[in-house]
Formats: sequence, structure tokens, C-alpha cells
Amino acid sequence: MKVESRIFEICTVFFFLCAIAYGVLSKEVVGIACLTLTGGLSLIIGTYFRFVSRRLETRPEDNPEAEVADGAGDLGFFSPGSYWPIGLAAGAAMLGVSVAYFFIWAIVISAVVLIVMIGGLLFEYHIPPGH
Repeated sequence: MKVESRIFEICTVFFFLCAIAYGVLSKEVVGIACLTLTGGLSLIIGTYFRFVSRRLETRPEDNPEAEVADGAGDLGFFSPGSYWPIGLAAGAAMLGVSVAYFFIWAIVISAVVLIVMIGGLLFEYHIPPGH
């Protein structure tokens, strides 16, 4: 995770420098705000990756002397097939259209659908003992 945190820290510095240069050259408020917020968001992600990298063991990506074979093996569990992402996308689309037209009843229904789909996706493989 150190590689990823370094990438986002470099992006943070770049965005803040761009915001300063943009502010000096254009004096337009919206662009300065956007570049500053982009730098802040990349700072949040880089900081999170830096904290996570302290708790994890060193990965082959973080070792400059690592070989390609050091990264071999299982990377984790990935679902072979799931229909929950389709419902999640439909719920998000419904919520987006509902907010765009500001139909309160549709916002409530689509928010409930979205919460159910998120719960289904998260707990898809968590089966209680005895079932």
C-alpha cells in the first residue's frame, strides 16, 4: 500500500500546486475551489492508504528487490457470479433519476431498494451456522 499512498501524495501536491498557479493566473474562484477540493480528496485517500500500509505486512509491490514470483498465489475470494450488482446499479439509477426530478416518493422507494441491494451484496456469502 505504500506505492499507492505515494501516488496519491504526489497527486495531492500536484493538485495544490495547480490550484495555486490557477489562482495566481486566472483569479477565478470556481476553478480554485475545484482544484483545492480535488487535492483534499486525494490527500484523504493517500492518508488512508498510508495508515493501512502500517498495519499490513510488506507486499511484493512495496519491496524494490522483489521478484515476479513473489506475488504468485491466491489474491482473495471473488464471487463467481452474482446478480446483486445488477440490482445495485438499478437502485442507483432509480435514485439518480428520482433526485433529478425531485420525486420524494421515488427517492424513498429507490433508497430502500438501494439499501436492500447493498445489504444483499455485502451479506451474500455470510450464511449463519446450521443452514
